[in-house]
Amino acid sequence: MTTAVVVGSGPNGLAAAVHLARHGVDVQVLEAADTIGGGTRSAELTVPGLLHDECSAFHPMGAGSPFLQTLGLERYGLTWRWPEVDCAHPLDNGDAGLLYRSVAQTAAGLGADGRRWQRMFGGLADSFDDLAADLMRPIASVPRHPVRLASFGSRALLPATATARWWRTDRARALFGGVAAHTYHRLDRPATSAVGLMIVAAGHRYGWPVAEGGSQSIAAALAAMLTDRGGRITTGVRVRSTRDIPPADVVMLDVTPAAALEILGDRVPGRVARAYRRFRHGAAAFKVDFAVEGGVPWTAPDCGRAGTVHLGGDFAEITRAERDVTAGRMPQRPFVLLGQQYLADPTRSNGNLHPVYAYAHVPHGYPGDATEAIVAQVERFAPGFRDRIVATVSSGPARLAESNPNYVGGDIIGGANTETQVVLRPRVALDPYRTGVPGVYLCSASTPPGAGAHGMCGYNAAESALRHLRGA
Repeated sequence: MTTAVVVGSGPNGLAAAVHLARHGVDVQVLEAADTIGGGTRSAELTVPGLLHDECSAFHPMGAGSPFLQTLGLERYGLTWRWPEVDCAHPLDNGDAGLLYRSVAQTAAGLGADGRRWQRMFGGLADSFDDLAADLMRPIASVPRHPVRLASFGSRALLPATATARWWRTDRARALFGGVAAHTYHRLDRPATSAVGLMIVAAGHRYGWPVAEGGSQSIAAALAAMLTDRGGRITTGVRVRSTRDIPPADVVMLDVTPAAALEILGDRVPGRVARAYRRFRHGAAAFKVDFAVEGGVPWTAPDCGRAGTVHLGGDFAEITRAERDVTAGRMPQRPFVLLGQQYLADPTRSNGNLHPVYAYAHVPHGYPGDATEAIVAQVERFAPGFRDRIVATVSSGPARLAESNPNYVGGDIIGGANTETQVVLRPRVALDPYRTGVPGVYLCSASTPPGAGAHGMCGYNAAESALRHLRGA
């Protein structure tokens, strides 16, 4: 029987394992940590009874994943839950831009920019499934919907600063800018519109749901499906070299390019090794988990209905903060993403005590403490928040990297979204999943299509492995 070993049990490692197992491969997963999940882990981090997501929290790309949708993971316990408002972006004047699953409802709240929002995202949302089928594969793949892909590409290649000029109001520009900031790169560079356009379109197609019971439920469902197919998962096994990997026909590495080099050593061809060494990691996250009594007292009341709240002021302020972070400078007012997952999934709370999730964009490897900067950004738009905090747990870049070695320097998206790496990662190649070592494939978020608990990096890498096994 054909065998495979998967190193790493993040959503991409588990997706690769499941896809191989569905094709009759005997799969073993090796995980260094004591719990599976990688970026899709959840735990009681602050006080007993409050469930916090350790990294990934909201999943528009997971709910819209071309691969995960085929698995029927609801049979294995995965249930998506949606907040009333998917995302809110408050401004200093007490106003807020609101992102709903409905394009029309979102547009209705954007005043003079409503029609422009509808024109930008109505077609993208309607064609999202077709776009995702092309965009979430390697760039060298033959597109199935070339006209739609070309239309999207002409907009996606623009800097986010250029796309933001499409709107006239601070509310619409800030709402787009907060989503575009998920690219973790300065917004005046080419191709920084791509992430913002895709996440907004995914939100209008599928919403921004959370997994009931925490993001850990995604990993648990994939693991249950894998074991149902005969696969095995072993935790507490750290793979440092090929000597730690049992013999197998195929090896899938859910690790960074640098870690793959460390494991494979001089077996990696020189051209691949050079590309892996040139691979760049990006800005970092500084995460703070709060236990908050009574929730967050937002000035803009609609923020109290939003699963995600982006705290960054107007578009110009977001642009300055992301430019500073990319240049290695800590902004005085960093861009902050705040999560109120409990609004969609009340099982995470304990009575009137709620888990609130927040992280700031900070420079790569930032050694300081950004806790107060994050609290100040929340307090700016929710006066009195500080008085409601019962407990906090802060995790800077070093602690994030310690909890998950793929988060190099606190980079939680698997590599910088530079002009080339946003599409050509981890190297320029027809098959970017091949490591150059026969039978060994890279399947982490450092490969196309990049970060997000969508499993597509693992699925694409497993497809490459299956072609190899078939002799194609």
